[in-house]
Amino acid sequence: MTKRTWVSTISTVVQFILGFILGVALIAAVGAGIAYYYFTKMSSHVPKKPVYEEETKSFSSNQKDTVPKENSSITPESTTEPKLIPKATPEPEPIPEPEPEPEPIPEPEPELPPNAYFARVTWPQGLSLRAEPSLNAERIGGIGFNAKIIILEYSSDKKWQRIRIPESQREGWVKAGNVKKE
Repeated sequence: MTKRTWVSTISTVVQFILGFILGVALIAAVGAGIAYYYFTKMSSHVPKKPVYEEETKSFSSNQKDTVPKENSSITPESTTEPKLIPKATPEPEPIPEPEPEPEPIPEPEPELPPNAYFARVTWPQGLSLRAEPSLNAERIGGIGFNAKIIILEYSSDKKWQRIRIPESQREGWVKAGNVKKE
């Protein structure tokens, strides 16, 4: 039985680590080389621009000499550039002019009771519509920001306003100071 020394053990560990690092570096280099080759091939291949019959007919007279003619010695079969012939498209049907839309008939403003006025909600979160002028009263709905409402009256302490929503004719109380008169 041979006895291993600490030098030979360290030498074996160092050889293993170096071999592992060189192996990983070799695999990474081969992968990078393949990726480089693939991307350079893909970016350098630019297809030739196709030439359509309409383009060849619209060239000016000095440019016509550069385009192969039917009677010239260069035939479409001998050129490397493919000649694309577009499909015949039917002429589009004329689009009828739209008829002018009739102007919308404005809805008549609802009749306002005496001392009532229109206002808009200015509170960004909207307002809670309550059955009575109190924070403890039942919540019967809500009104969104910038909604148009009709202010009917104020509470006796002027902290609440009785309002009507014009669209639904629903009435209730909101906290005063959160609307702007129109």
